Amino acid sequence: MSERTDRVLYAVALLMGVAPLWVARSLPMVDLPQHLHLISVLHRLDDPTTLYPEFFAARHAFTPYLGYYYLVSALNWLLPLELANRVFLSAYVVGLPLSLAFLLRALGRPVWPSLLALPFAYGDSFAWGFVNYCASLPLAILCCGLFVRTLTDASRRRTWALGLAACLVAVLVFHVQAFFFLGLGLPWLLLTTRVPEDGDSRGFRARLSPRVPALVGVAPGVALFLGWVALRLGQPSEIAPGQPWKAWGPMLSPENLSYKSFDQNRDEFLQVLANLFHDGSDRWPLYAVGVVGAVALVLGLALGGPRPEGPVARFRMLGLGLIAVVLFFALPFDIRGYIYYLNTRYAHLAAALLIASVPVTRPGHHRRLLWASAACALLLGGVLGRGFRAFSREATEWDTLVKATAPKPRVMGLIFETRSYVVRFPVFLHSAAVLARERGGVTNFSFALTPHSPLRYTGTPPPTFPSEWRPQEFNYDTMGGFYDHFLVRGAHPAQIFGARLGTELAVVAHVGNNWLVRRR
Repeated sequence: MSERTDRVLYAVALLMGVAPLWVARSLPMVDLPQHLHLISVLHRLDDPTTLYPEFFAARHAFTPYLGYYYLVSALNWLLPLELANRVFLSAYVVGLPLSLAFLLRALGRPVWPSLLALPFAYGDSFAWGFVNYCASLPLAILCCGLFVRTLTDASRRRTWALGLAACLVAVLVFHVQAFFFLGLGLPWLLLTTRVPEDGDSRGFRARLSPRVPALVGVAPGVALFLGWVALRLGQPSEIAPGQPWKAWGPMLSPENLSYKSFDQNRDEFLQVLANLFHDGSDRWPLYAVGVVGAVALVLGLALGGPRPEGPVARFRMLGLGLIAVVLFFALPFDIRGYIYYLNTRYAHLAAALLIASVPVTRPGHHRRLLWASAACALLLGGVLGRGFRAFSREATEWDTLVKATAPKPRVMGLIFETRSYVVRFPVFLHSAAVLARERGGVTNFSFALTPHSPLRYTGTPPPTFPSEWRPQEFNYDTMGGFYDHFLVRGAHPAQIFGARLGTELAVVAHVGNNWLVRRR
């Protein structure tokens, strides 16, 4: 078979990897309704047919996490919002193996192991809807490849350095956690990568000179990061011990850091890589990838293969994976008031880098391993596609609720039951944001409250309870007067509104476990 056949097979495998995103109308991602509502507001900020101009304004301040919002908003000029978002997510999913392939090629290694990373584009971070972080991972891996190219490709160092500078800034624009990984990963590559001039270099300056373009390439991103840190740390932090989304003490104080035990992290490492469905079927592709990786490991160690890298350089990819593993085990789970769900997110990056670091095998094995990797992608597409479609059928309840929602609604989400019959995550937590986006309204909870949002409230935010996870703290007398729609899930409205139901309020839609209550 020719190399062209291999490339076609690789492309088909990528298509199978993104197929689940296109076979279901609704995607099982917890935060996605909030993200899409925020992007809708950003895109239609001056639209008088919505409540957006009345409540929101652009923040006009740099912060990580803006990349996803502005890029999908730009795509929204060409495509409907949900389609634009699906295109973006597809680019992320295929971007993970493609960026690994670029890094592997820069290291002089075969690229077939990059396909094994496809399942790690999904899993825990995807299901929570951490889209900004997920999208930063391919960019971070691409930065590593560009950094190596800047060191080793003497004839095009300036071109690679310019690409590195742009890519590193893009990483920061999407998520600071991936940038933090590069703060350790790029020095590792710098120390373990030889440049062509090393053989003739004498003295520190002569060895430093060919490495200067790579160091200059990271300078813009580092400068932007330091500026953001100075700005972020210079802002007063509201300290409220015990309250959700608030700092419990100074940023790095013991009371503000929440750690998981080593045993808990160890037990969760493999679990979070594939934990979407109640039936556990999404673990099958993970097992298949593990088998292919184990076979490659045995072939590489037992039979050996070409040694394209030196005795130190051959551990560069493995070293990057181990850095991500250390971050997973060493960092806190939360830095309250600043970053949440911190260490767990590194599991996906670690797994992708580790699976791609299998030893180089004999060339005759590469095609067989490529076919096996493509079979894993086929299994992934089938399993996730089936599960996504099942969730999408469950989520059709939103259609009935949207039809019963008036234009420009003020929606209070009282989500007592967040669970899905298909997905293990609380994917109905932000259901109110679906109604608000479809009808140009606002909700009681919005990511516009967070400092990394591209938007801010122009005045006092809508009244609500301390956390969207605590609907039982709703008090109609102090909060209810602001809202004209109440989305109740998991409890009968009579339990919440009492005698007001039938006088001030009326149920206008009831589907499944959901009631939409409107003011008369």
